[in-house]
Amino acid sequence: MGSGNFLQVVAKNFDVLALPVVTLVYPLYASIKAIETKSPADDQQWLTYWVLYSMLTLFELTFAKVLELLPIWPYAKLIVTCWLVLPHFNGAAYVYRNFIRPFYMNPQTAAKIWYIPRKKNIFSQPDDVLTAAEKYIEEHGPEAFERLMSKV
Repeated sequence: MGSGNFLQVVAKNFDVLALPVVTLVYPLYASIKAIETKSPADDQQWLTYWVLYSMLTLFELTFAKVLELLPIWPYAKLIVTCWLVLPHFNGAAYVYRNFIRPFYMNPQTAAKIWYIPRKKNIFSQPDDVLTAAEKYIEEHGPEAFERLMSKV
């Protein structure tokens, strides 16, 4: 009789028990193992996983009240995390190759995201396009600026 109750408790709380193992314990082990190998593929997999895990955690913290209303959320998170973690799927590497890398390797997209106009002092106007171009040339050189302009 006691073992039946134990199995019911385990079945009802499967997500609570499995989630830390899938999201933290195994990735921690695999990351340490990846550090000790010379293969860049496993480094990419686990670095990408930790970035995605951080983003997922920030998402959860931001929308905690809404996610509490969705009883399926813990199971959905478990499924997505299994896809990211399990070596059979290598989901984190897939996300990196198909979404993150193309986004950051496109100089036009990266320039649009990371440029923030700055004021030289509190009384001057914000940077204009000419000032931004001059800064880009100073940082990357005129050849990089010409390549950027030819792509536009």
